[in-house]
Amino acid sequence: MKRLTLIVLTALLFSCKENKTSTTDLYINGLQEPVEVVRDKWGVNHIYAKNQHDLFFAQGYAAAVDRLFQFEIWRRQATGTVSEILGERELKRDMGTRLFMFRGDMKTEMNHYHPDGDEIITAYTNGVNAYIEEMLNNPEDLPIEFKILDIVPQKWTPEVVISRHQGLLGNIKEELQIGRAVAKLGPEKVKDLFWLHPKDPDLTLDKKIDEKLLSQDILELYNAYRKSVEFTASDIQPEYRNKEISSNLINKKGEKTDSLSIGSNNWVVSGDRTIDGNTYMANDPHRTIAVPSLRYMAHLVAPGWNVIGGGEPEIPGISIGHNEYGAWGLTVFETDGEDLYVYELNPENPNQYKYQGKWLNMKNIKETIKIKGQKDTLVNLSYTKHGPVTLIDKENNVAYAVRCAWLEPGGSPYLASLRMDQAKNWKEFREACNYSHIPGENMVWTDKEGNIGWQAVGIAPIRRNFSGMVPVPGDGSYEWDGYLPIIKKPNDLNPQKGFIATANQNVTPPEYEHWDAIGYSWADPYRGNRVNEVLGKNTEFTMEDMKSLQTDYLSLPAKELVPLLKDIVFEGKYQKAKLKLDDWNFKLTSNSIPAAIYVVWEESLAESIEDEFIPKEVKDIIPYLQLKKILDVFTSPDALTENEREELLKKSFQYAIDDLENRLGPDMKSWQYGQSNNKHIYIEHALSNAVNGAMRDSMFNLGPLPRGGNGSTPGSTGSNLNQSSGASFRLIVNTGDWDTAEASNGPGQSGNPESPFYRNLFEPWAKDQYFPVYYSKNKIDSVAVDLKRLLPIKK
Repeated sequence: MKRLTLIVLTALLFSCKENKTSTTDLYINGLQEPVEVVRDKWGVNHIYAKNQHDLFFAQGYAAAVDRLFQFEIWRRQATGTVSEILGERELKRDMGTRLFMFRGDMKTEMNHYHPDGDEIITAYTNGVNAYIEEMLNNPEDLPIEFKILDIVPQKWTPEVVISRHQGLLGNIKEELQIGRAVAKLGPEKVKDLFWLHPKDPDLTLDKKIDEKLLSQDILELYNAYRKSVEFTASDIQPEYRNKEISSNLINKKGEKTDSLSIGSNNWVVSGDRTIDGNTYMANDPHRTIAVPSLRYMAHLVAPGWNVIGGGEPEIPGISIGHNEYGAWGLTVFETDGEDLYVYELNPENPNQYKYQGKWLNMKNIKETIKIKGQKDTLVNLSYTKHGPVTLIDKENNVAYAVRCAWLEPGGSPYLASLRMDQAKNWKEFREACNYSHIPGENMVWTDKEGNIGWQAVGIAPIRRNFSGMVPVPGDGSYEWDGYLPIIKKPNDLNPQKGFIATANQNVTPPEYEHWDAIGYSWADPYRGNRVNEVLGKNTEFTMEDMKSLQTDYLSLPAKELVPLLKDIVFEGKYQKAKLKLDDWNFKLTSNSIPAAIYVVWEESLAESIEDEFIPKEVKDIIPYLQLKKILDVFTSPDALTENEREELLKKSFQYAIDDLENRLGPDMKSWQYGQSNNKHIYIEHALSNAVNGAMRDSMFNLGPLPRGGNGSTPGSTGSNLNQSSGASFRLIVNTGDWDTAEASNGPGQSGNPESPFYRNLFEPWAKDQYFPVYYSKNKIDSVAVDLKRLLPIKK
């Protein structure tokens, strides 16, 4: 019945040629003046308020309407209260959340993000709470997830908004990984396994560190609070429960979890390189592909505000978008804001650690955690002068703490975008960038005046005497020398080449001076090189060209690797498969047989190199190599002999063909890239494996649908067969005509499975299609399907 209701709603919404708009008046406590929320047919809310308070109150209200279950899980993750609904298995998560919680002055914190940050963030949470109050008064209207779990939403506070729990924070896990590997192999051999640049980082472990102890689960609490919430059948009400054994429904062979694959593309192009003479901004962040979408789109209009685009649904403002003056976008810029410190403990008092020759007391905070089905648990959280203590090893008199730059005021991800939303020119935009502490990003800007600019942002510790790539003693001999002013991070304005592009590769100029505040780990250069290659060839770009580049599936690694097979002799099916690669255009399109052969071979080749080059004693620490490192093996004259190179190429290709045959059958015509048992997208709701099959298939999960590309193409779809990361949100802006902006945001604006906006953008997104992002009132009204008038309750 629910599925039928959804179909009927969708049909009513999208088949009406006259595009009639339904109107609803809602009286809401907390508003000062009336607000209009116009929803267009793609699900984007355009909010028109008469004052700043009401604007952000309405943004919070509207976002909560669409994402209430997501909001409730976010709130519990942010406050360390997941155990309250899921039991003891989440205790470590809640401990980690509370351990790494921001505990500074909230007024100072909120006003970092905007001069009126206190008012804006409070108004936003009050708007969220206004909708929660409605649902508490009418629990029958709650989204289905609340009924399945038998829970109700709880009120927000500003502390939820400023939480750092889901931000792109730093390299602490890589730091411990490298430290453990160095303990077994030494620094020089470990350097050979990573692609660290541009300069040679010191990976030496200080002799004061007991290397054997690094194998302990030092970051258990950090990792616990950072992971996604997962539900099981035992968490939900019996009538909804999945009585089968939980399993992944779609083949996920080849899945790798690599923080460097989570990235983005952005670029700005000057009017000298466009056919209409206007500047363009394009941005497509690559994050987890999920339902609901990680990004949420909105249009915010009030005195002093007229900004449209996408951002995190749980925070006010717009992080990627445009106002009436300019447009901006972001990608990750490597910034190392975390360090692991190792302390000697006092054998007579494990609450004391040695610092500069003296025993200092740890600070301790007691917290009570509620656990479903059990008594409340009292936990002790400890802190050194550097930060949260993740492990106290009393037996060996050692403790470990994580120093986090993001626990400084202003460390909430993306929230400093509030200042960018009101920037009128490059100078004001750069000034706004000065407040953007987390994450480290490449911010690009372009405006109606024809300027294009780039400013790297992110709070960046200065390390004068160590690299930050391995754990260090916490005795005072390895300290940060403050933070580099953000404005001194790499930047550029109106370069002669006529464009600026970033794709998480190292774009720091060689002549840059402040290398002691720059990280060493960067994404593979292939996406960035391809974007630069395309942007450098044309001087008559159009909107269609921008869309084509965002969805470009040409693989530069394929252009390097496929020619290496040219002189290798195969027989039978292997030769037949090799011939499929002849005259291939190197594009990983969703119907291509050569693409399917290449991608499986690339994976097989990587595994062969990893088996050959990763020493057995660190295989569990470093399970795979970065693709750039793998390709370098074949171009380095010293890495392999000719015979070894040919043997690796031959064996890996034959293995790939055998694998394809086993999975897809002997007929090569069926080896098409982008099929449900090859490259595809199948999105599973968080409750997917807990609920019964009928509900899972009819309401929650989406797909499978074919996809192209991989993690090395500008059209990034991750490096596994079921796309788990990539660009769910894309935006392209022409500064000469704001109404020509286009976007995608799969699978939809809403997280409510019974909403017509839950999946309406999924298939267009999977097909790399865009929709218009209208800015002018008359254009918006022409595609409006719903008008809500939010009216204050007169006292």
